[in-house]
Amino acid sequence: MRVIGADGSQIGIIPTHEALRLAEEQGLELVEVNPRAAPPVCKIMDFGKFKYETSKKEKASRRHQSTIVLKEIKLRPKTDEHDLDFKVKHIRGFLSEGNKCKLVIVFRGREIVHPETGQAMLDRVVKTVADVAMVEQRPMMEGRRMVMIIGPRVGVIRPGGVTGGGATGGRPPSSSSGSGGGGGGTSSPVPAAAKSG
Repeated sequence: MRVIGADGSQIGIIPTHEALRLAEEQGLELVEVNPRAAPPVCKIMDFGKFKYETSKKEKASRRHQSTIVLKEIKLRPKTDEHDLDFKVKHIRGFLSEGNKCKLVIVFRGREIVHPETGQAMLDRVVKTVADVAMVEQRPMMEGRRMVMIIGPRVGVIRPGGVTGGGATGGRPPSSSSGSGGGGGGTSSPVPAAAKSG
């Protein structure tokens, strides 16, 4: 195996028992950092400290990520005043947390022949929350549903947990599921002593 010293220096390719002895002499552990290399690469290190530092970095990177959630609010073309007020209150709450809202008008029976009633309802909601929201996707039909997406207005609401913002051109960061990726296909280091045989 190829061994790297605790100070980062290249010790070279040596037998496993020799590498374990070197680690033991320094009161440290032999950790396999790249098992897929040929030969595998191990490093002499304090594994407990290494795990602690890694988890600290992961927590810090998670803190700097913000998750944008898409909340769905269902309405009817003839939603009554009281219901509408209640739903608008929810929409404002979601937007204040930096989330987006998917407004869905559900048409039943013959209501579908008058899509303009759904459009009017959406326009009414947008007008009510215009101080904190902006339209991100214009109304479109999906079967018997009319869908529109609104998001927090730039400069009015900032998603919680975002630090040093502004560099995104005012657009909230996307909630792509690729966060934290790019480990290069390397699995978590495992003390080589546990694997030796």
